[in-house]
Amino acid sequence: MFTEKMQAALNGQMNAELYSSYLYLSMNAYFKSVNLDGFANWMHYQAQEELEHAMKFYDFVCQRGGRVQLAQIEAPPSEWNSPLAVFEDTLAHEQKVTGLINDLVEIANEERDHASQIFLQWFVSEQVEEEDSVGGVLEQLKLMGEAKGGLFMMDREMAKRRPSGSADE
Repeated sequence: MFTEKMQAALNGQMNAELYSSYLYLSMNAYFKSVNLDGFANWMHYQAQEELEHAMKFYDFVCQRGGRVQLAQIEAPPSEWNSPLAVFEDTLAHEQKVTGLINDLVEIANEERDHASQIFLQWFVSEQVEEEDSVGGVLEQLKLMGEAKGGLFMMDREMAKRRPSGSADE
């Protein structure tokens, strides 16, 4: 069992991960609406991954004998001006999540909750990967500028993303 403070923080992070999934589903819908199905595919798998992250928090709280408390999920934006704007928002969001994970690590340290510290290390590493991945896409979009041909080539590349752990990875 862990402290009330740790339990509340983990439940808060679970909600943040559910919001992330919701946000990426909204981005998926935006890309579908502008016929960029490869980018939509990328966001579809991103949304699934975030849902998996939320479930890791859910399972961990249950495993530790805590109480999962679901909270309202805020509505995400649904309109963007361009794929570049979507990925600027995506990077800013991932940076925010990194800060939230870092805050959780601090709480686990303060509470001397070693099991939570170990559990959270996976998320610390995951956020490094998330920011790198999104940052790479963002930089490519910036380099491409207004080149429509480049956007369509990139859309084809984004269509290749598959679920984490799949044989096609």
